[in-house]
Amino acid sequence: MPLQPALRVVNEPDAGVDLDAAERAAADFLRALGVSTDSEGMRGTPRRMAKAYTELFTPRSFNLTTFPNDEGYDELVLARDIPVRSVCEHHLLPFVGVAHVGYLPGERILGLSKLARIVEHFACRPQVQERLTKQVADWLAEQLDPKGVGVVIEAEHTCMTLRGVQATGSNTITSTLLGTLREDARSRQEFFALTGANA
Repeated sequence: MPLQPALRVVNEPDAGVDLDAAERAAADFLRALGVSTDSEGMRGTPRRMAKAYTELFTPRSFNLTTFPNDEGYDELVLARDIPVRSVCEHHLLPFVGVAHVGYLPGERILGLSKLARIVEHFACRPQVQERLTKQVADWLAEQLDPKGVGVVIEAEHTCMTLRGVQATGSNTITSTLLGTLREDARSRQEFFALTGANA
């Protein structure tokens, strides 16, 4: 099953990124906040900022790999603790954590590494955690046509821990369940138990 054209991402410097303009904007931003870039240690900071955000917003390209479910496997497939790093769209501060992504196979099964690739793909842009969780689940449901999909994301948001309320150590948990994992209580309970989240 091919990857949808809209989700084929090419990780190249000329893919809509103007690094020089981003560097100038970063320098202006720092100056506007009263941060001098004249010292040796700060002189290259605007360029480093531009490169860092380019990296944060550029997912690696990948091809979706699926295989026929020849054995008729019908139990839950779950990848736990997939690293998540994204940037809050409200403050452009990072949030980091883990995703647990599972599905009940239909006619095809997915190459396991692609579960992590899909999380990375949707995380590499300004995001809110709720949307990220749903995008991963909806995309899997659309591309794979499984019997059910479950996604749980647990993350620490630096916009909460470093500023504002400064709630150090707090985590946010979001979930999206589709198909059998939403409709069947036993399947839902199994999914949450395997992720370590409370149902």
